[in-house]
Amino acid sequence: MEIRVFKDKQEVAKQFSAYFAELTKGKEVFHVALSGGSTPKIVFDELALAYGDTIDWSKIHFYWGDERCVPPTDDQNNYKMTVEHLFSKINVPEKNIHRILGESDPQREAMRYANLLEIYLDREEGIPQFDLIILGMGDDGHTASIFPHEIQLWEAKDHCVVATHPDSGQKRVSINGKVINMAKEVAFLVTGATKAEKVDEIHNTREGYKTYPASLVHPKSGKLVWFLDEAAAPNP
Repeated sequence: MEIRVFKDKQEVAKQFSAYFAELTKGKEVFHVALSGGSTPKIVFDELALAYGDTIDWSKIHFYWGDERCVPPTDDQNNYKMTVEHLFSKINVPEKNIHRILGESDPQREAMRYANLLEIYLDREEGIPQFDLIILGMGDDGHTASIFPHEIQLWEAKDHCVVATHPDSGQKRVSINGKVINMAKEVAFLVTGATKAEKVDEIHNTREGYKTYPASLVHPKSGKLVWFLDEAAAPNP
């Protein structure tokens, strides 16, 4: 595991964008699962601005680690956010965008998306393998849409699961922990002081840290990078 700490969100976006560009360089095809949230907005803006003309977007296939079960016209929809901050600014083929259908029945969509991953991705030990999975972390230590109160979904049999937000009750479709940990590379994007407590507990393995789904991210490849700003960084 590697921890990279930068001054602020904007510097995180710049450094992650450079990392992403380097990771995709020379690849025939590259499969990436995206994250929602406030930090990816800044990252997607930076990616489009700094690398919109230099990355060969026709080689990159986009997926999502999770999606809220709302239509793509809803402001809470991760796909809508990505269109606004990235896809509308770069030249990416429509066939390369594999969105989770938030407007569909959640259980059916989880099954459909799991099948889609099996079709498009190579499999290791029967599990679809992404080249890169981008993750965020909530103030409660959740990642993708695996929340602490449903941590058992991490080891679910199905590649995709239906999760429930603990406060709003909103349904979400999410990849499970097995898919996350089978990725060739995993990158966390975590910024802001509200994340600092959980980041510190996870990185310093303080009591109770295993109750946070984000603590269970340990890709078999060993390639895990945390991109943090100073506000979110763990105590030494």
